[in-house]
Amino acid sequence: MSSVPPIAPPPSPAAPVAAPADTAAQAGSPGPLPAAPRGNALQWILAAMAAAALASTGLLWQKLSGIQEQLARQSADSGALAIEARTMARQAEDLVRETAARLSVAEARVSEVALQRTQLEELMQSLSRSRDENLVVDIESGIRLAQQQTQLTGSLEPLVAALKSANLRIERAAQPRLAPVQRAIGRDLDRLTRAAVTDTAGLLARLDDLVRQVDDLPVQNAVAQAAATRRLGAGLVTTPAAASATPQATAAWWQTALQRSWEVVRDEARGLVRVSRIDQPEAILLAPEQAFFLRENLKLKLLNARLGVLARQYDSARADLTAATAALNKYFDPASRRTQAAASTLQAAQASMKVAELPRLDETLAALATAAAGR
Repeated sequence: MSSVPPIAPPPSPAAPVAAPADTAAQAGSPGPLPAAPRGNALQWILAAMAAAALASTGLLWQKLSGIQEQLARQSADSGALAIEARTMARQAEDLVRETAARLSVAEARVSEVALQRTQLEELMQSLSRSRDENLVVDIESGIRLAQQQTQLTGSLEPLVAALKSANLRIERAAQPRLAPVQRAIGRDLDRLTRAAVTDTAGLLARLDDLVRQVDDLPVQNAVAQAAATRRLGAGLVTTPAAASATPQATAAWWQTALQRSWEVVRDEARGLVRVSRIDQPEAILLAPEQAFFLRENLKLKLLNARLGVLARQYDSARADLTAATAALNKYFDPASRRTQAAASTLQAAQASMKVAELPRLDETLAALATAAAGR
């Protein structure tokens, strides 16, 4: 707002009038001058000056009033603008406060969601880890059970089946942390397929078959039925067609039967005395009641060999089979087909015994232990 300079008051009209009188008196003029015309002019000059001063004062007063009105109007506008600015500032403050509150609520919700997500991820990892741990424990228990079955039966089939099943389950799980376990299982499977062990099941089957055949094996001192007796039995059989034949055919049949009877008697007479070389007199002098105990002793040796195979005592089983082979060759007829078949079965059983240690699955078990520990 521009400042207005102060207006000076108009000069008093009595001052110019007194000044000439004093001056004239001080000058010491000899006579008075005519003062009427000069006083009138001076009065008119002073009046004009007063009017001009009044006019300028009025103009200044009017201009000052306009300036005051303008200042008042600007002041009112400024006040309205200030009020509006305060209102807007208050609204802005409220909006900022509300926005800050919403932001804090949003941050709280975001932190809560992040916490829930973290808990959910931990829960999922825990579930996945527990599932993997259960899978690892199940696979390990299955492999150990297959090892026990392999040790009992001597066959690698339970162990191979357990490893293949474990490999398939790991492939279905599709967990990268179980990849070392899968590689270890693959290497152990290759080692098992190349391993050669005793076929315990087949060996036990052969021994059981031998035990069943012992009662049918002929001893060396057994007397066989004469071939002539069998021929006599076959010749004495008559048929209805032969009985209804002609008298000539009946006479021929009677002669044939008589001739066969004579042959039977002749063969029996010759069989009363036999000349043969006896290398083992114990087998020939064996009494019939002692043959029963001989067969039972042979069965016991075969059963002992079977128990030795089950107990993985292959040396003891091999010794029992050797003793059974010696008894078979000593007391039983070597010309009999049954004796020869039993001897060949004993030889095959002795050849199938292999002193080979069962493959160990240390690598697979170590990989399972590492996976269970979570490393």
